[in-house]
Amino acid sequence: MSTESQSVELVGEDVVGNVARAALFAALVGAFAYVSFPNPISPVPVSLQVLGVFLAGIFLGPVWGGASLAFYLVAGAAGAPIFSGGQAGLGPLVGYTGGYLWSYPVAAALIGAVVHGVDGIEEPETVGTARLVAGMLAGTVVIYALGTVGFALVQNVGLTQAFAVSALAFVPFEAVKIAAAVGIVRSDAAAAA
Repeated sequence: MSTESQSVELVGEDVVGNVARAALFAALVGAFAYVSFPNPISPVPVSLQVLGVFLAGIFLGPVWGGASLAFYLVAGAAGAPIFSGGQAGLGPLVGYTGGYLWSYPVAAALIGAVVHGVDGIEEPETVGTARLVAGMLAGTVVIYALGTVGFALVQNVGLTQAFAVSALAFVPFEAVKIAAAVGIVRSDAAAAA
């Protein structure tokens, strides 16, 4: 008696690959959270997390870039020490930097949408620099907006004061991160050539 077996694909290879890449970028943002230093004019530290948000949107696109940062928030809330300074749990999500954290999935999705459009994922190396920068600037606006509102609510200060210490104080650092992200994308193109 012979037994015939067939392979059943429960989840497509594309989905598995995208989940793996999303998890990788979530881990990257978590690692970047450990690279932080005090901002001389703000109580909010400067970290490399936003660089990870930029890269997730650029390399994963709107859906998986946003999903990656949602994975990041879930992992941190569940206890993985991947928020700024090695923090974990729900405290950082409701603290004075919580607005930034909540903005990350939205910002990554927006960056992915601006960089890749709605017709599918392009190779990031083929996207023009102006479009890359525009996507990251749009993401930065989202991060600053939610970061400012979150800071104002938790610290019980006005939006103007909150904007000064939670957004304006970071403009030079974001410019460096944007330049670094463009450099990473362009170096990836040079390595592929």
